Amino acid sequence: MTIPSIDWSDYQAFLAIARARQLAGAGRLLDVDPTTVGRRLRRLEAALGTTLFEQTRTGQELTEAGETLLSSVEAMASAAGQISERTRATEGLSGTLRVSTSEGFGCWFLARHLPRFHTAHPHLTIDLIASSGFLSPSRREADVAIMLSRPRTGPLVAHKLSDYGLALYGSREYLEAKGLPRSRAGLVEGHVLVGYVPDLLYAPELGYLDEVHAGLKPNIRSSSITAQHSLVASGAGLGVLPCFMADADPRLVPVLPEYRIRRTFWFVTHQDIRQLPRIKQFRQWLDETVAKMEGVLKP
Repeated sequence: MTIPSIDWSDYQAFLAIARARQLAGAGRLLDVDPTTVGRRLRRLEAALGTTLFEQTRTGQELTEAGETLLSSVEAMASAAGQISERTRATEGLSGTLRVSTSEGFGCWFLARHLPRFHTAHPHLTIDLIASSGFLSPSRREADVAIMLSRPRTGPLVAHKLSDYGLALYGSREYLEAKGLPRSRAGLVEGHVLVGYVPDLLYAPELGYLDEVHAGLKPNIRSSSITAQHSLVASGAGLGVLPCFMADADPRLVPVLPEYRIRRTFWFVTHQDIRQLPRIKQFRQWLDETVAKMEGVLKP
């Protein structure tokens, strides 16, 4: 697609809207007010003579013309980013690194080690998005995503970061009151189970209970693994938790400790930015950090 000579800030506004899907979100990405974003979009649409977005109930959706333009503008942004990073290479890493990760890994592992990476690169701004769900590297919502499965489609590059273990846990208080189950079948009767809200699972790899024993259903449910940890530790019931979270909590006791669930963390980034210095150095640092803490992730 041939792109007319237009102010680069208008293309940046278009790209920000495509990623955020809302004018307000795009404004936050660009650090300008939404009215400025809207004005730049209208100016770009007028210059191109086409409509790039449709206003929907949930936000801005790309039109066919917008989808066509997006790939070209993303290539422009990637090239500009590489030029900028090479220019600043002698000054150390700078700019912004946005990392999307599962809540457990983000809050209980990555957040505890990330200050060391920032100390080594003080001019780099790091966004740690640790929540119930992943931002998409393919749509450039994040530079890096630490995901629970290897993506099979899209312009992405995936690298196995580490396996990790999960197990069933209960609080000492709960087990004293309810008794310690001797088998997985013993969980069916007489025990309260804590787990995810089934229709809010953001990854199929989080459906643990059915792996413990077919047909197990949580009685107390939350979309947050941090909330589940708090519930189990406070004596609400038994729950499957990542070992790197639960083994550090003296209130918790493994239940059926011979039984473990295994999952994998994947380092995922867009193929166009994998060679950027901030991506390469973050990957190297994270690989080294995970290797040092392997015993915590895989007890």
